[in-house]
Amino acid sequence: MAKKQPTYKVAWYTLAISRIMVGFVFLWAFFDKLFGLQFATMPDKAWLAGGSPTTGFLKMGVNPDSSLAPFFNGLAGQAWVDWLFMVGLLGIGLALVLGIGLRIAAATGTTLLVLLWLAQFPLENNPLIDDHLVYAAVIITAAAARREWSIAGWWINLGFVKKNKWLW
Repeated sequence: MAKKQPTYKVAWYTLAISRIMVGFVFLWAFFDKLFGLQFATMPDKAWLAGGSPTTGFLKMGVNPDSSLAPFFNGLAGQAWVDWLFMVGLLGIGLALVLGIGLRIAAATGTTLLVLLWLAQFPLENNPLIDDHLVYAAVIITAAAARREWSIAGWWINLGFVKKNKWLW
């Protein structure tokens, strides 16, 4: 009797769940900063209330021992940084949850996460790895994997997506 080959369905579904979960991390950050849902952002600090979604982290979350602290502190309160951050959170989150545009989500998400990692380096609890790098690895893996539980089949058949494979 021939040995049955594994299908790896559980692995593909687990990766899809991981992709969606990381997507919700990005979307939650977006909505909390947009509306001030009282988790990381109070209502009076919400973006819609005139607050800056990046100032708190860039002023107080950056490791003061980092040689990059002056660079990150200097970005605080700049409108272009707030817009880029918020559009990034929304776009990366939607791409991961829907399973579309994962190539660009992997590039932009990894860039954002590495910048957040650099802002906190040297790390407090581990000499090298933290959740930012773990999330980046999940995003990169998801972009290279099968698109289980996604709308990718519909997405890649759109004319403008067919012509621009970087949108896959």
